[in-house]
Amino acid sequence: MSRICQVTGKKRMVGHNRSHALNATKRKFLPNIQNHRFWIPEKKRFIKLRISVNGMRCIDKNGVELMIKKIKNKK
Repeated sequence: MSRICQVTGKKRMVGHNRSHALNATKRKFLPNIQNHRFWIPEKKRFIKLRISVNGMRCIDKNGVELMIKKIKNKK
């Protein structure tokens, strides 16, 4: 399963590790993805999302219903 946030779309980035001698080796920067359940009051049920912590902050700020509408409009 890929590490992609279902709200923000954040995914893995690629960069370099740099040693003291400035040798460059490839590395991955992974997003902070969590599995989380959100309560939807209008449907009276939980939904599960694979979401970054930044996405959780967006949901806390804007509300679950608005973010779900945005997800559906993206698809």
